[in-house]
Amino acid sequence: MTISSCRTALAAILLASVAFPAAAEPVFNRIASFAVADNLPEGDARKDATSAEIITATEDGNTLIYSDSPGKRIGLIDITDAKAPKAAGIVSFDGEPTSVTVAGTKALIAVNTRESFTKPSGFLATVDVASKKVESTCDLGGQPDSVAVNKDRTIAAIAIENERDEEVNDGKIPQMPAGDLVILSLKDGGADCATIKHVTLTGLAEVAGDDPEPEFVSFNGKDEIALTLQENNHIVIIDGKSATVKTHFSAGAVDLRDIDAKRDGAIAFMDEQPGRKREPDAVKWLDDNRIVVANEGDYEGGSRGFTIFDTAGKVLFESGASFEHEIASIGHYPEKRSSAKGVEPEGLEAAKFGEDNLFFVLAERASVVGVYKDTGAEPELLQLLPSGISPEGAVAIPSRNLLATANEVDLGEDGGARSHVMIYERGEGEAAYPQIRSADKDGLPVGFGALSGLAAVADKPGFLRAVNDSVYASQPTIFTIDATQKPALITETLRITRDGAPAQKLDIEGIANDGEGGFWLASEGNADKLYSHALLRVNKKGEIKKEIALPETLRAGESRFGFEGVTVVGEGDDQVLWMAVQREWKDDEKGFVKLVSYKPSSEEWGAVRYPLEKADGGWVGLSEISVHGDYAYIIERDNLIGQAAKLKKLYRVALADLKPAALGGELPVVKKEEVRDLLPDLRALKGYVVDKVEGFTVDAAGNGYVVTDNDGVDDSSGETLFFSIGAIDAM
Repeated sequence: MTISSCRTALAAILLASVAFPAAAEPVFNRIASFAVADNLPEGDARKDATSAEIITATEDGNTLIYSDSPGKRIGLIDITDAKAPKAAGIVSFDGEPTSVTVAGTKALIAVNTRESFTKPSGFLATVDVASKKVESTCDLGGQPDSVAVNKDRTIAAIAIENERDEEVNDGKIPQMPAGDLVILSLKDGGADCATIKHVTLTGLAEVAGDDPEPEFVSFNGKDEIALTLQENNHIVIIDGKSATVKTHFSAGAVDLRDIDAKRDGAIAFMDEQPGRKREPDAVKWLDDNRIVVANEGDYEGGSRGFTIFDTAGKVLFESGASFEHEIASIGHYPEKRSSAKGVEPEGLEAAKFGEDNLFFVLAERASVVGVYKDTGAEPELLQLLPSGISPEGAVAIPSRNLLATANEVDLGEDGGARSHVMIYERGEGEAAYPQIRSADKDGLPVGFGALSGLAAVADKPGFLRAVNDSVYASQPTIFTIDATQKPALITETLRITRDGAPAQKLDIEGIANDGEGGFWLASEGNADKLYSHALLRVNKKGEIKKEIALPETLRAGESRFGFEGVTVVGEGDDQVLWMAVQREWKDDEKGFVKLVSYKPSSEEWGAVRYPLEKADGGWVGLSEISVHGDYAYIIERDNLIGQAAKLKKLYRVALADLKPAALGGELPVVKKEEVRDLLPDLRALKGYVVDKVEGFTVDAAGNGYVVTDNDGVDDSSGETLFFSIGAIDAM
């Protein structure tokens, strides 16, 4: 199957789930999210950095256990009611847990205690899950990474990575001491330290063969162990019972085509990387004779996808750039990682749900999980699931139709999202995500993200236009959205140009129809980036025909937080533009922001004052203004995220109240009326509440639409929420 036909097949599945729900295939939907910080005690400790990396589940499927290396602990989550996960405590260690698995009633935790890169050390701890007590530890003789147990819970294998120091010799290997594999026996789920065997792995790989760096282990049903040597670009198959190497082979290379290899503020799949080493991270068995690896790369490679091998090293399937393309089509492509390793597939899980053999590919930088059906030949992509920031590990619980992901990044110190564990359930119904995606152009996906403003297409119900902001500084774009489809579909792109080239130094935050087939755009200034606050008029070809700078009386008080929306009242010579200023400027009374007016026919400027709600932490500002009927609708929000988010609301101001006064004098204060609290809508997908509700408009049929800004997947989960709130006149 070609890349385009694979993507067409996925689109058909999505459409079928809408058109024929009774006959639809089961789908995964997120049912809950658990912030790892909720496992910490109240007070200052709750602010400590957390992470959820590798995750497993007890055999009854009622408890999740994840490793949290920054906190030197593991965490437990009670998912007896999977839709309402509860904190179940932590177990702390004198070292950093790197991996965790379960054998019967015990948890096995690999813990890194190294003194330095050249003096690696670590141990395997046996923890009784019920009592959360450490029962024993086994010295592993090096720094552990992954741990796994066999099917009957009698053998454990631990990858001893002894990772390299990236600050030494530019991170090049070899760097001693070499890593190896530890195998030991289990008794009643606990580790028997006396049975430890070390499997030597030197002399196998073509890349730095005397310095193997084992990364990930997995058992098949025959007690064979698949082991990746990531930096060495090698895979080893080991007999778990005899602790001997059976086969080994190079992971090889991929000729990547149609990728974006440049970090340049634009998404363009026009580049190639011939001979790109796979350098696999996670590995899982699909059956006793086939493995799948996630080709994250870490040293000098990474091929942005996944590969299926047989045990002799024959490539049975190579995803190439297709996984990355699918991710781009739902707005999760991390453009800032283009020059590195793109979406970075890192984690894997595999399990049988009903009659379907499934495997799950975790894209670390795109914060997405790909759900694939193993057909025995070419796998079938069924879904892309939204995850938290940087999914590292996943565990399937088929007995309960559940999947859970561990997401490692914690941005709490910067006011961002905390690390999360997210839970999904498989069942009948429609896929809730994505809510918006893009159509192909010339067989390749149209990348998008950072949607920051909406406008209706005149006389065409269900059709809207959106703009992107400065994340895509080299690719400012107006998108046409067909919201009559589910998910909504980006059908057209109009690049914004100046003198025939992509327009530079713009941060477009608002769009409105100019009444003549073109558009008015509001660009937010930022002195640090040499961006100016401005109004732009572009024609139907996207060409900037007029740039209107702010008058000196307005510019004198400017700050970085400028125009966040633009809308139009009236027609012809009576046309007036209204812009919402996001936050207070220097000449504003605290708690009030300006709604600024501009009349193109006379070039007159004016303003009124808009009263903000009080901030409950962080700040409060405006994100959009859009006129419908007798009202201007305004999004007012705080800049808080997750559980801290308190204010994400839609208000309206009567047009009769919008009577601008001259700038520089006393400005009248408008009255506002709450229309809708958007927090329930933002919680509907059971993730954490995003901060940037950025776009709102009312279509030609009178239905309101909302879109969120995903920051171009930079320090963000990448989720774009796009939804209708129904008939606005009925509110």
